[in-house]
Amino acid sequence: MAAFTLVPAGTLLRVEHGLGAPARPASPQAAEFTLASLVVVGRQLSPDLRAAQVQFAHPPLGPLAEYERVFGIVPRFEAAGNALSFQAGPLDLALPAADPVLSRIVTAHADQALAAMPSLDEPLTAQVRRLVAAGLSAGPPPLEQVARELHLTGRSLQRRLKAQGQGYADLVDEVRRELALRYVADRHLALGEVAYLLGFSEPSAFHRAFKRWTGATPAALRPQPVR
Repeated sequence: MAAFTLVPAGTLLRVEHGLGAPARPASPQAAEFTLASLVVVGRQLSPDLRAAQVQFAHPPLGPLAEYERVFGIVPRFEAAGNALSFQAGPLDLALPAADPVLSRIVTAHADQALAAMPSLDEPLTAQVRRLVAAGLSAGPPPLEQVARELHLTGRSLQRRLKAQGQGYADLVDEVRRELALRYVADRHLALGEVAYLLGFSEPSAFHRAFKRWTGATPAALRPQPVR
């Protein structure tokens, strides 16, 4: 596994690259590809990001002009390790193509997926809740789909849930309600985004469901900004 160590050095930020530990360097090809990727992708994200220093533990593998074309400078070879340094200032610049709305949605979706990860000895109802939460943004998954993922028939899943005092539709409703309360409390998420994450076809359907759950509208229960 590639390992990166960030080392502040005056006005520079040094990125040291190895495999698991500094004592285990990457192969020359892997080191060059990885550090070149940081520069190329970094330049795509922000044109102001440039390599200030580059060093490799191995001798050159090709013409120095090609290294200069990719990195913008000629690296130092046969050094103590593989590393790349950037001027620290440009690292604090905002990304020109940043999308705060998409970032909020993706972050919330990642949190939802993390909450849906299984634990050891997970009871059946918890497994079903996890699978429902994981696929909710595309609409509540059908019972048959969840049953297949649990290697059960739909009828068997219904029977086992009933034995635990649960119905599938009620369980889906509970998962939606719990996530709705969590998302509505997060003022960084627009209510339309919350409706999308919960798998509602339109915001009005989400508003009706929320009022049924809580007796209030989402806007009424949303925390007010601190002034």
